[in-house]
Amino acid sequence: MGIKWEHIAGRWEQFAIEAKKAWNELTDEELRQVNGNRNALASVIQQRYLITKKTAHTQIEVWIDNLKG
Repeated sequence: MGIKWEHIAGRWEQFAIEAKKAWNELTDEELRQVNGNRNALASVIQQRYLITKKTAHTQIEVWIDNLKG
C-alpha cells in the first residue's frame, strides 16, 4: 500500500517533483498552485490531459500506491 495523502500534502514541495515525473506535461506553476490539494491535482491533470475527473483520480491512486514514503 502507498502512503497516505496527508503525508503527500504535508510535504508537497517534495512530492510535486514526483508528480512532475508522473505527469510531465504539468507546469511547475500548476503544481505550485495545487499546493497539496488532491482535488486541485485531479483538476489540472484532467484539464492538461483531456481526461475525465474519475480517470484523473484513478491515476492519482495508482501514483500514490507506487510512491515510496
